[in-house]
Amino acid sequence: MPRVFLHIDLDAFFASVEQLDHPEWKGKPVIVGGLPGDRRAVVSTASYEAREYGVHSAMPLAQAVRLCPGGIYVRGDMARYHEKSQEVMAIFSRYSPDVQQMSVDEAFIDLTGTERLFGNPADTARRIKQDVRRETGLTVSVGMAATKYLAKIASGLQKPDGFCQVPAGNEEEFMLALPLEKVWGIGRKSLERLQRAGLRTTREIHAHSLPFLQSILGQAGGAFLYDTVRGLENDTFAPAKSHSVSAESTYPYDLTDRDAIDTALLGLCYTVSFRLLRGGLRSRSLGIKIRYDDFTTVSIQETGERDFSSTDDLFERAKNLFYKKYETGRGIRLLGVAAQHVVGRNEPRQEDLFDFGEAKRRKVEEAIMRHQEKDPRVRITKARMMGERR
Repeated sequence: MPRVFLHIDLDAFFASVEQLDHPEWKGKPVIVGGLPGDRRAVVSTASYEAREYGVHSAMPLAQAVRLCPGGIYVRGDMARYHEKSQEVMAIFSRYSPDVQQMSVDEAFIDLTGTERLFGNPADTARRIKQDVRRETGLTVSVGMAATKYLAKIASGLQKPDGFCQVPAGNEEEFMLALPLEKVWGIGRKSLERLQRAGLRTTREIHAHSLPFLQSILGQAGGAFLYDTVRGLENDTFAPAKSHSVSAESTYPYDLTDRDAIDTALLGLCYTVSFRLLRGGLRSRSLGIKIRYDDFTTVSIQETGERDFSSTDDLFERAKNLFYKKYETGRGIRLLGVAAQHVVGRNEPRQEDLFDFGEAKRRKVEEAIMRHQEKDPRVRITKARMMGERR
């Protein structure tokens, strides 16, 4: 049976939620990440209206203000965004038992074998789009293909509120018609290397050998691109192991600025911490995944002497571990944070002899989570998440 995957992106998610909650902002440039004057803040999400001014995610906020001085700037509200994300993911789960949430605003849905229940997968995809709009007020863009990678690319081709299908058997043809800039995973530096080698289209890349491509992009990058232009499946989006709780995100622009990286790490730590609390789980083992702009992927793991006690604690450990591995100056396309070897919160474990305020932080976060689940109007998040004053 042929596989059928959907990749679904929530369109300009954070900004769209702000426009949903503030109808008077509809159709106006909304930039989530901080207020004008916030030092060292970065753009987290820009509405499509703001993108027309050249504003994009991971951009220093000061630069965004120069490009779009009349924009609406907000620091953001991760608790609210997680609330809306859960609403959307609940809709996805009605259509498949296999929903792989990649981050707060994107997920894969495996529709393989669901035809008897829901009919043609393309019709199912359109029905999911309709349900999300009707029930949450948000729009999503959907890509459908026989591999997750191709579905990922397809979802970005007709944004916002789009649907793009790669017909089974047409994978290679689809890739050969794709502009090189649209090939997911090719960062700015990799694109420059290919162009210097005279390769400007996927067809030109297809005509060259694997060793030639590896001489340009290295072993991993060359092998990835050789398979990709042929529409072949890869393990780019392999699911995390069941004994870990993880979150990862891909970025449309390479992360190189430390504040942009730290903000991205904090967002991932917030998601992981929330999932641990919600699942009644705990962990003291941390994993960091880094994918560079040439598609080289590295990871690092570390186990501490005590469990993660709060989002702050997880974030500090994640930063320390990240900077042990990160090659300063290299562009980052993807970041992942994983709490590994998780156990139930009630399982016996050696406790710390000393408490430096972490127990209090943990109780506060648990109380926030309980209140959020009882009353979605509760909106509390970390100030640094979207750009704090310093």
